[in-house]
Amino acid sequence: MIFEQSIKIPISRVGVLVGKGGNVKKEIETHCGVSIEINSREGEVIVTADGDLSIIDPFKAIEIINAISKGFSPQRATALLRDDESLLEILDLREYSGRSSSNLNRIKGRLIGSNGKTRRIIEETSGSELSIYGHTASIIGAPSEVEMAKEAIESLALGKSHQSVYITMQKKRSKLKKEMLLLWEGKSIN
Repeated sequence: MIFEQSIKIPISRVGVLVGKGGNVKKEIETHCGVSIEINSREGEVIVTADGDLSIIDPFKAIEIINAISKGFSPQRATALLRDDESLLEILDLREYSGRSSSNLNRIKGRLIGSNGKTRRIIEETSGSELSIYGHTASIIGAPSEVEMAKEAIESLALGKSHQSVYITMQKKRSKLKKEMLLLWEGKSIN
């Protein structure tokens, strides 16, 4: 199967995608079995692949490139390679702010928090990785981690108090841990 897809990324993120001496680009190409061409003037990235999809994974390469373009470091983005369950979720914060740039900045400030406190709490409680970049909030993690972080982001973007969001996240985390323990012990969940 021949695969080709073009992705537009911010020009400011091209250098991050390439990496020192091209190491980030090479790592993605090697692990995913793809070829990546980057037009640094336009911010256009073309991913091509030719072969059996059971051996190559161009979709994972695109997911990693999108993660880097949304502000994740290459180390955080390549976590998508190491774990088959990990996925990337991108939320457009303009859905909550409307056209107002001041509302967008207010929401981003609420999500990041003082000295990154809110972002750190969301990451630690959910187990996911979070990036606030441009008009997006992006999450990398297992499906349950991503869902928990997404609900927290949406609640904060809608104006709910930080304390109530933290409490809700802690309750969900406790419930998930209890369910995992019961599954591990081989008991049914009621």
